[in-house]
Amino acid sequence: MDTKKKILLVEDDVALSAVYKSRMELEGFEIREVSNGEDALSAAMDFKPDLILLDAMMPKISGFDVLDILRNTPETHDIRVIMLTALSQPKDKERAEALGVNDYLVKSQVVIGDVVERVKFHLGMLEQKPTE
Repeated sequence: MDTKKKILLVEDDVALSAVYKSRMELEGFEIREVSNGEDALSAAMDFKPDLILLDAMMPKISGFDVLDILRNTPETHDIRVIMLTALSQPKDKERAEALGVNDYLVKSQVVIGDVVERVKFHLGMLEQKPTE
């Protein structure tokens, strides 16, 4: 039986979230959407996603703090995390990498197809790394 890969979409922009959700579902993923860091942490525990698309700037708990907590929690330590953020400063990317992010994408620099490609790459569904 072919089980769908599960993706947790953490994004507080409702319109953007809807676009990503519909595209990811078209690609055959099972999606759960949450809009803040607190919900992201609880969903990571009970939804057990294969990958988390994580916004950095959110209410309550930032994406960086979510990532830090995920990496320091045994049950979620190995979940792949792609940060998808408006923050384009190198220091933000370095911070995410220091916290153990798998990938860091700046919203203004990628189209949704790029994001889908990165997701598939990190889930082992593509043969090679997409071109930078």
